[in-house]
Amino acid sequence: MITLTVIFWLSLFIIFYSYAGYGMLVSFILFIKRIFSKKKQHTELKAFEPAITLIVAAYNEEAFINAKITNTLLLDYPRDKLSVIFVTDGSNDKTPAIVSQYESIRLYHQPGRRGKVAAINRVMQFVITPVVVFSDANTLLNRECLKEIAKHYQDPKVGGVAGEKKILELTNSSAAGAGEGIYWKYESILKKLDSDLNTVVGAAGELFSIRTELFEETNEDVLLDDFVISLKICIRGYLIKYEPKAYAMEAPSALMKEEQKRKIRISAGGFQSLVMLKELFNIIKYPLLSFQFISHRVLRWTLCPICLFALLIINVILVVNGESILYNLFLLMQILFYLMASLGWLYANNNIKIKLLYIPYYFLFMNVSLIIGFTRYVKNQQSVLWEKATRQTVS
Repeated sequence: MITLTVIFWLSLFIIFYSYAGYGMLVSFILFIKRIFSKKKQHTELKAFEPAITLIVAAYNEEAFINAKITNTLLLDYPRDKLSVIFVTDGSNDKTPAIVSQYESIRLYHQPGRRGKVAAINRVMQFVITPVVVFSDANTLLNRECLKEIAKHYQDPKVGGVAGEKKILELTNSSAAGAGEGIYWKYESILKKLDSDLNTVVGAAGELFSIRTELFEETNEDVLLDDFVISLKICIRGYLIKYEPKAYAMEAPSALMKEEQKRKIRISAGGFQSLVMLKELFNIIKYPLLSFQFISHRVLRWTLCPICLFALLIINVILVVNGESILYNLFLLMQILFYLMASLGWLYANNNIKIKLLYIPYYFLFMNVSLIIGFTRYVKNQQSVLWEKATRQTVS
């Protein structure tokens, strides 16, 4: 029984540390660092405007592409320093034709669909600017984002800049969108802490930027190209900084079923990334980066789903065997958690929004998606040609 109690408390610690403790620890480290630091805090970066190429990879986006183009052409950056590339490989709708109507945009298109990574690899050879920015075709960017990103490249240690992802809060927003929005607000806090401590641990493809010279062609079967590209730059000794004033706005998933498709494929890509970035487990060679990588990503993707369900099973055994009354309290809390998550699932599938139930439901939903994603990865069932998740219409 001693072994079970040890596993119980260890599982509880891993879950707490992964989702809350790590952020609290980094906040404490930064607090101590500020006390003893002689440098001025929150120093504003000066304006810096290197030449930039913005790359948008689009696949069958005819319903949204005009909005994306209009948004792109309204970005606040010197016209003589900004090149815009849209790559529409594999699209068999009107997307290439729509893009071709705009003379200020360079269009690259070929009929065969080999995935987003192959498309980016193909057009990067045409980029001659020192900085390249990547943005998804189904997102809208804030007007000042390029200027906010560019400022960071004054520091030669900066190899890339990650923007913020925001889920649009629509008047008719789905229950799926509510959970997704809460999750990304939480992730944004962690990214800010990671960046202040050292570096962001993986950028999101909705909006991120790198020094062009640091780009390396990625294998076409990579599922999370943005995550892998940014961390490989960190492995080379550069930093990925986080810029909350540069953000991409995306409509929420239309239904939980659509959000589940997206989460499962991201989860499969996460496990693939752990193998591709295995050198980051060398905490002697990369002490701070490895600490961040394992704390923020690895534990959450690998051990947390196991610990979550082990916690319930072991808790029941400890209560049945008459262990301390403390375990009765924990079991009651777990039952309440799963009850709230189940109600959240029921309401979400009927698109009924009850905020109190978002967090337990979405938390459980993410961990189940990780388990399904892992099985897809080991069985090699997740294609690089992702099936697009249906998102709500932005009116």
